[in-house]
Amino acid sequence: MKSLRLGSKSMNRDIEQAVESGFSAIIENMDVTVDAILMPIIARQYTKRGKNFLVKFAGKDLMLNKNFRLFLHTKLSSPHYPPEIQAEAALINFTVTEAGLGDQLLTLVVERERPDLAKMKMELIEQQNNFKIKLQELEADLLHKLATAQGDILENIELIENLEYSKKLSTEI
Repeated sequence: MKSLRLGSKSMNRDIEQAVESGFSAIIENMDVTVDAILMPIIARQYTKRGKNFLVKFAGKDLMLNKNFRLFLHTKLSSPHYPPEIQAEAALINFTVTEAGLGDQLLTLVVERERPDLAKMKMELIEQQNNFKIKLQELEADLLHKLATAQGDILENIELIENLEYSKKLSTEI
């Protein structure tokens, strides 16, 4: 893998070689803006000629090797790239907090030492998610009934019963 720095004079030549030879290239320390010269590669604007694919880069048609990979690296903690780049690229955040790492390590240790507890934890997480979904459904149903209620809502027995049921179920959850 060849590491390239933006603004270097040999960057275009190195990318051309990587595209045609099937090497991987990494461009380090990207800013929020992406050089327009890279867009045909990032957007995968390839044209097929015979059995080969060509990509236009820096005014040249380059024969694309199927093993070519381009990696863009940034030191920005939360970069905001244009949607066309985000649609074509996989953004990976390697930032790890101490608490997050601790949780991951604890989970691995519990899975190894006490698989029964790890299984129970997963079941509880799934149950909690199902409860959240049920509460949202109850809330949406109740709001819908309130919005479509006719007349005085205090005299609507069905609405009041539904409200009591929703309250009881949310308390149980």
